[in-house]
Amino acid sequence: MAEAKILIVDDDQDIRRLLGHRLKSDGYEPVFAGDAITAVNAARKEAPDLILLDLGLPAGDGRIVMERLRAMPALEGIPIIIITARDLGAERQSLGRSGAYALFQKPFDHDALLVAIRSALGETGP
Repeated sequence: MAEAKILIVDDDQDIRRLLGHRLKSDGYEPVFAGDAITAVNAARKEAPDLILLDLGLPAGDGRIVMERLRAMPALEGIPIIIITARDLGAERQSLGRSGAYALFQKPFDHDALLVAIRSALGETGP
């Protein structure tokens, strides 16, 4: 079975690098974007199986990225997991209604994130 491709969208290069390394070691193929415009273009080009999306991005908010992806028939069904430094208290419900599969606040637990990724991809097992 081919590795699942995961698009990591975060403006922090260190976070992209760390997540990419961890996901690669967990058997996934990471691809990267550092801003909103690159994220939408990378999603079109790469057709990822899942997207890890930061909300605070240059060139547009993560919510805008999610809205644009949900408006594209070829990309609308890709699970999106939000990873952000923002306080998600008031935004949890609206992000869920907008199509976020799961929400994580930085710093996040990598093991919990991996469980959410596996669940979103329909994978079972460790």
